[in-house]
Amino acid sequence: MTFDPMGEALDDEEVQDVVDNAIENNEVVLFMKGTPQLPQCGYSKRAAGLIGQYREDFEAVDTLQNLGAFREALEEHSGWETIPQTFVEGEFVGGSDVLAQLDEEGDLAATLNAADADGDAGAEAATDGGTDDDDLDAPF
Repeated sequence: MTFDPMGEALDDEEVQDVVDNAIENNEVVLFMKGTPQLPQCGYSKRAAGLIGQYREDFEAVDTLQNLGAFREALEEHSGWETIPQTFVEGEFVGGSDVLAQLDEEGDLAATLNAADADGDAGAEAATDGGTDDDDLDAPF
């Protein structure tokens, strides 16, 4: 959902519907200022970039249409009124700082239900726990 500066802002009830529907109907949703292609704050840019590293498919909702109403509606779901906010399968994960921490700890892909989250762990295990087979001509 993108913000149209020439259009009318959403009223408080419409914002509540947008928030409820986005959380309920998307596996991963990021409420941010701006869009992933044109973020309007550094924290939103950081959050979108972190999610984008692991998932191509996530919903982004531009909260600039009625920032105050979005803050109130999101606080009902998360207990936070700061933006950006990320939800996965209806559960609040956090803002850009939490996403960055999960990424540093190696847990962000799994938290985001990324398709390759299990594949990465398996690849590391195979590399570290493989057998010494002299018949392999691998350059590594």
